[in-house]
Amino acid sequence: MTFTEKLAAAWRTNDTLLCVGLDPDTAKFPLHLRDQPDAILQFCTAMIDATAATACAFKPQIAYFAALRAEDQLEAICHYVRSTYPHLPIILDAKRGDIGATAEQYAREAFERYGADAVTVNPYMGQDSIAPYLEWKDRGVIVLCRTSNPGGSDLQFLEVDGTPLYQLVARLVADKWNRNGQCSLVVGATFPHELAQVRAIVGTMPLLVPGIGAQGGDIAATVAAGQTTDGLGMMINSSRAILYATPIDHEDFAQAARRVAEATRVEINRYRAG
Repeated sequence: MTFTEKLAAAWRTNDTLLCVGLDPDTAKFPLHLRDQPDAILQFCTAMIDATAATACAFKPQIAYFAALRAEDQLEAICHYVRSTYPHLPIILDAKRGDIGATAEQYAREAFERYGADAVTVNPYMGQDSIAPYLEWKDRGVIVLCRTSNPGGSDLQFLEVDGTPLYQLVARLVADKWNRNGQCSLVVGATFPHELAQVRAIVGTMPLLVPGIGAQGGDIAATVAAGQTTDGLGMMINSSRAILYATPIDHEDFAQAARRVAEATRVEINRYRAG
């Protein structure tokens, strides 16, 4: 099963567009985990178990693991998802971008070492820096397009012959790079107008949409702008708001995450078509 097929099945099976980001910050872990040698593994697997019923994908951010020399725990986490929830895709959020020979090694890292179903990449160096990922025809290649951070406008809004650069990226990916139907785009929830513009350009291509939750993107505007006509087409990511939800009524940290994830799924579904 390809990444695109697995994602489409997860949308329908779990009735959800919510992607749960795994950004482990040990300073925010429950006290009983902080001194454990495998604290990241324990925390992330607890989050996975708590949210698997509400998620269409999991998205570990590699920097949070690499900074703590915890790549071995990331491998174990990815193995846990593949073995326990094989119907849910893993998106390795790495935002790689380099020359072809180096990109080949980054692709092997994502798809062989971690067994990810998809990886995020940076298009700035052009087609030959993306081509090695596209050789893995059953895997997803998720290209940065209109990012959720304020500084993204420094480059992404520059005009080329009257067209914003982010729109040129969207058209390039849709028209030239997506020959195997394996590409997606990253488009932030913080810019719903631009999200709608990208959707109009790329048709039904899946979009990874960060920026709700802690970054403040509006769910109603995001869903209206980015969904396809059948109410699908998006992986709406939330990380910190779910991972570090404040427990209430004697909840533990995993129960708090489950409550927030389910509430987020329900809120997203309120605005879906169909």
